[in-house]
Amino acid sequence: MIKISSVGKYLDQPLLTAKINKQVPTVLTLASSAFLAKEVHDSPKESRKKKGIQLGIILAATTISAINASKIASFLTKRPMSKTIKQIYLENEKVVEGLLENNNLPKEVTKILNKSKNKILGIKEVDILNKNLSRKDLNRLIPDPENITSKDIFREIGWLSIFGAVPVAGGIAGGIIADKATEKHWENKVSNKIKEGLYQYLANIFMCNIGAGAALGLLEKFNIRSKSARCVGMVSGIILTGVVGGSAIANYISNKFINPLLSKHPQKETRTPELLDLGLHTDDIATVSLLSGLKWIEPSLPLLYAISGYRAGIGYRNNSPDKEKQSHFLCEKC
Repeated sequence: MIKISSVGKYLDQPLLTAKINKQVPTVLTLASSAFLAKEVHDSPKESRKKKGIQLGIILAATTISAINASKIASFLTKRPMSKTIKQIYLENEKVVEGLLENNNLPKEVTKILNKSKNKILGIKEVDILNKNLSRKDLNRLIPDPENITSKDIFREIGWLSIFGAVPVAGGIAGGIIADKATEKHWENKVSNKIKEGLYQYLANIFMCNIGAGAALGLLEKFNIRSKSARCVGMVSGIILTGVVGGSAIANYISNKFINPLLSKHPQKETRTPELLDLGLHTDDIATVSLLSGLKWIEPSLPLLYAISGYRAGIGYRNNSPDKEKQSHFLCEKC
């Protein structure tokens, strides 16, 4: 019977996270290409060329932004970059040599340890190590997740917020370039892209990060260490500040400032959450996980934030009285 803790240790392997990270650009590019092909194929023949150019530019800008967002966020916040595969190989080799030198281990365990120098271990192999090595020795090879403390909250929240802002900004820029290349009165659509970008960033990214960070700070202040309590607290903070507060703030800014500045015929409107917006809050699970030290969640962020960037790029507004037929996931026509 495989121990529950062995499943966690399997996911915590630094080499597993590093190799998934390495595949993210390829996966995101292929996903964007497949989506583009489907949208163009489903469009009327007379508009396929225009559709292809528009979505191609938006998806390219969003994908490139999402892929590079981690590096930009790390540079701006001075957060250490994720270790490379080569660095992990060297560290694993050093740890394994030390374990083999200081312990008289069964052949099966020795074989698994040697494999771990440059290969991802299976769950059964991790379970064998878990049952034969001391907790201290296993943690040298596969470190336990480290809960983010109050000292690091601001850096982590800043990193996550910049990470999310880059794809959204890329999507807006791509959308404006796409319209300028294909539309005669492209400037009329700029306001919707900025408003949707603001909505996506505040409601689905930034305010959720603030809520999770604020809750974590309070838990730290009252010395609450329980992982389940930390999880519940951060999710509650996300719901209050992101899902509720972020949406309200984004609508207020759009109506008070963006509409009067950029719209020829400004009118009050309210962007309401819908199914996909709630689905996009899966990135909040990633936020909670990262603040709980689960690094294997990190590779999912570019994909989740790229969706927000794409919706900003097409200037999606579910409340517009003259809604355009805008393509996006889970909805055929808006």
